[in-house]
Amino acid sequence: MRDIITGRNPVYEVFQAHRRQVFRLLVAAGVEEKGRLAEILSLAAKYKIQVERVARQRLDALGEGHQGVAIEVSEYPFSTLPDILALARKRQESLLVLLLDMLQNPQNLGTLLRSAEATGVHGVVIPFRHAADVTPAVVHASSGATEHLLVAQMNLSQAIDSLKEQDAWVVGLEGGPDSRPLTEAPLSGPLALVVGNEGEGMRRLIRQKCDLLAQLPMRGRVDSLNAAVAGSIALYMVLQARSLRPATS
Repeated sequence: MRDIITGRNPVYEVFQAHRRQVFRLLVAAGVEEKGRLAEILSLAAKYKIQVERVARQRLDALGEGHQGVAIEVSEYPFSTLPDILALARKRQESLLVLLLDMLQNPQNLGTLLRSAEATGVHGVVIPFRHAADVTPAVVHASSGATEHLLVAQMNLSQAIDSLKEQDAWVVGLEGGPDSRPLTEAPLSGPLALVVGNEGEGMRRLIRQKCDLLAQLPMRGRVDSLNAAVAGSIALYMVLQARSLRPATS
């Protein structure tokens, strides 16, 4: 199968990551070939990729926000949990994994993947079924961060068991009477952060497998945040804790 990725940043990151096979580049006829687009065309020439100048309407049919460019590539290259563990060892860092339990919205998934890449997460685990996949829409929403990130598809319960064998604390992000402040979790050590579904949160089995349920500090009248926003804030809290108290696994 092939994917069509649109948008200047996502297309540029596809080239930069060099993890997918690129078949052709589509550029809107008449568009100014400067800035990021000029860089994309330079990379296409470097890798001898076919460039097609097409009517803007053809790109419009592929979706909004294409910015005059699209690329046809091989499907997303999923990784494995051992790949993620190996990356943490290679970097000589405490393991940090993001687990997403049945996240449904592609925009939310893209936002969280972008935050995960920006905060140095070693990898993300998503379920095989009943959840958003790494589609072109998700790549676009992540601004291409997906291309630099290790994402594994597997049973989350089994993933948690494997992560616990690596001495990782499994922290579920959830507001509620049983939740403690996220700052009380051992954020600087090996950690697996779980973010649940937009509506129901984590499934019961996944919640029960967590070592700790944690919530973000809330001072306003609204008692909850969007899953992508909450997950992103939590990741930055982890990054801050690790910057203050660096630790290795």
